[in-house]
Amino acid sequence: MDILLVQIFIPLIAAVMMLVVGKSAKGVAGILSLLPLAVTAYLYISFIPDASTQFLINHSWIPAFGINFKAGVDGISMVLLILTNLLIPIIILSSFKHELKNQNAFYSLIFFMQSGLILVFTALDGFLFYVGWEAALIPIYFICALWGGENRIRVNLKFFIYTMAGSLIMLLAIIYLHLQTPGNSYDLEELYKLNLDVTTQAWIFWAFFLAFAIKMPIFPFHTWQPDTYTEAPTAGSMLLSGIMLKMGIYGVIRWLIPIAPLGFHDWGQIALILSIIGIVYASIIAFTQNDIKRLIAYSSIAHVGLISAGVFAWNTQGLQGAMIQMLNHGINVVGMFFIADIIIRRMNTRDLNLLGGIAKPAPKFAIAFLIIILGTVALPLTNGFIGEFLLLMGVYNYNIYFSALAGLTIILGAVYMLRMYQRAMFGITNERTNGFRDLDRTEQSILLIISVLIIVIGIYPQPILHISEAAIANLLEQVNQKILVK
Repeated sequence: MDILLVQIFIPLIAAVMMLVVGKSAKGVAGILSLLPLAVTAYLYISFIPDASTQFLINHSWIPAFGINFKAGVDGISMVLLILTNLLIPIIILSSFKHELKNQNAFYSLIFFMQSGLILVFTALDGFLFYVGWEAALIPIYFICALWGGENRIRVNLKFFIYTMAGSLIMLLAIIYLHLQTPGNSYDLEELYKLNLDVTTQAWIFWAFFLAFAIKMPIFPFHTWQPDTYTEAPTAGSMLLSGIMLKMGIYGVIRWLIPIAPLGFHDWGQIALILSIIGIVYASIIAFTQNDIKRLIAYSSIAHVGLISAGVFAWNTQGLQGAMIQMLNHGINVVGMFFIADIIIRRMNTRDLNLLGGIAKPAPKFAIAFLIIILGTVALPLTNGFIGEFLLLMGVYNYNIYFSALAGLTIILGAVYMLRMYQRAMFGITNERTNGFRDLDRTEQSILLIISVLIIVIGIYPQPILHISEAAIANLLEQVNQKILVK
């Protein structure tokens, strides 16, 4: 049995099952969400942390057009599989507190999206990668459009136009690359072997970059993000910020730079500068936010900007930092949105001006909130520290002045995050916050899992770093050799 096929198709089967399970949708969704996680645990245990591609599947799919169902797992993919299949059960569990209309469809769309995400992170065929890319986009659009806030239609139309425009440009680049291969193949290895001229690689670079920059998002392609995160249901915000934006970062590492190394050599610094601009811009905007979800959204832009800068610095520290920080950011931002969801459900407001003094009636909530805040601002011995330390080291090795600007994400992030905590949790209670209920069992369970992950990864990050180390070193060597040949 091809275990990777099982990993890809279990969520797809779960999506179909959710449409026929009846009134027990929540419980069934919770149980089914653990199956992909169990398969990922098996893959992790069986994985040999070298540079090879493992659990390879390669089946002829549409041979007339050179399309194969080819997928595999290396150290880079493994980290993203852990991220995806660890967070989906947490996201589903966090939704149990909401009385959702048509729960079956809601959970079915989440599982369908999960299958698309897994496909993106394991595909070794350009056409298959694009199929996964679109398969992950369509469900989140419906999740946000059907279960979002009152402005959801307008906001989602903007989100859809942005992402579809980027996707279509990327598809044109993939088709062009396919036509340049000797046997008209979409195979990633064949695309890596192409010896394209500098001008061609430049437009290939920008075609892929536009699609990936919109998804992350990087300044100035970020304008869809704050509104979408705010209007989306909490589970939708978690899926978008915790997992989906990592598709763009992964795409840069796996597809953009190795396929167009000369384009990256000529234009990568501009991408890095845009990433740093995004860090400073989003951090400044976060200062002005009174809406807790919008503040988290701008915080996410800043933190992802640092991850992107580390990738475009293109060295061992930057890439290793990006790998572990993708996981850490996912854990932390899902925790932050769940904290926001608890406040919104209890207070029926997202306005920080109407909060205050919550720590007094809800001490357990205050402790969990603080742990997640500290992980987000990269306090030593929390998960955010090792990732941001490596990212800043990577940018420093590229350019000391860029690293000084990129480092503002930690300083400014600490200010606006701790300020948010102070405004919500301390001070005098008011009519709204005086009766704030502390965490119930489900909420305690979710926040305990997230808090433990923040602390354990912060204290001992080696099991994550070790997974991707060899694959990162191999990819760096391949790309740098192509650039040196120039």
